[in-house]
Amino acid sequence: MRGLFFSVCLLLASATGVFAANSPGCGKARTINSQQYSMQVNGKTRNYFVNVPDNYDQNRAYRIVYEWHQLGGSAQKIVNGENPNAGGVLPFYGLKAIANNSAIFVVPDGLNAGWANQNGEDVTFFDQLVQTVESGLCVNTALRFSTGFSYGAAMSFALACARPDKIRAVAIISGAQLSGCSGGTQPVAYYGQHGTSDSVLNVSNGRQLRDKFVANNGCQRPGSEPQPNGAQSVKTVYQGCKSGYPLTWVIHNGDHNPSQVDPGSSTPFAPGNSWEFFTQFT
Repeated sequence: MRGLFFSVCLLLASATGVFAANSPGCGKARTINSQQYSMQVNGKTRNYFVNVPDNYDQNRAYRIVYEWHQLGGSAQKIVNGENPNAGGVLPFYGLKAIANNSAIFVVPDGLNAGWANQNGEDVTFFDQLVQTVESGLCVNTALRFSTGFSYGAAMSFALACARPDKIRAVAIISGAQLSGCSGGTQPVAYYGQHGTSDSVLNVSNGRQLRDKFVANNGCQRPGSEPQPNGAQSVKTVYQGCKSGYPLTWVIHNGDHNPSQVDPGSSTPFAPGNSWEFFTQFT
């Protein structure tokens, strides 16, 4: 009897965990569409875009990706995309096309076209976005992801530091600690990418961000600092990380470029690498 009771308790605990992963918007007619919205955050108007899968199912809990633009950029430019051959990004950082209607995307606008995160106001913006979007759409709350380039990478890093309980993984593309790191002691699955010829944010910045989560995630440092293989990017999957908190680092010889390609390819490698990293979590 005691064994049966224990088994029932395990089953209930498992069921509770599954239920807890579904947002309040699940099972309801959606109240959010693919368009621009605005909200008030600390008395300031903040704008953001949401993109909902074409075949949206109110009973399916979707993964959700928050995408933060670079300094001087905008949410609209991330949604539309810019010329990747001129240092721009593919629409939605190239992830929407790969996701093939399997994810919801949220693209916020920064104040003064950046993410200074003064007094944590941009993290508060994120908190309100989570509450608003997940009330109107069906989201798997265990599968929230964040990515960005440059200042947008800094904002994703700030969330990894400040909201490790809300972010499953981040993809940091050519970042630096520009938006703060409140907290920053808990593990978060981490993908980082940087160029050794970065003329805007030296590669040492990206390595510094990476190393914080090498430590937080309990990963083993390789015997030597990973280097690109000529013009070919090199991916290093760190070993010994805490279960559920992997860390991958990609180094290339390029400049401050979110759309770096390898020789013989015209396809930026950041989108595929980032999506592969995110989708290991289910």
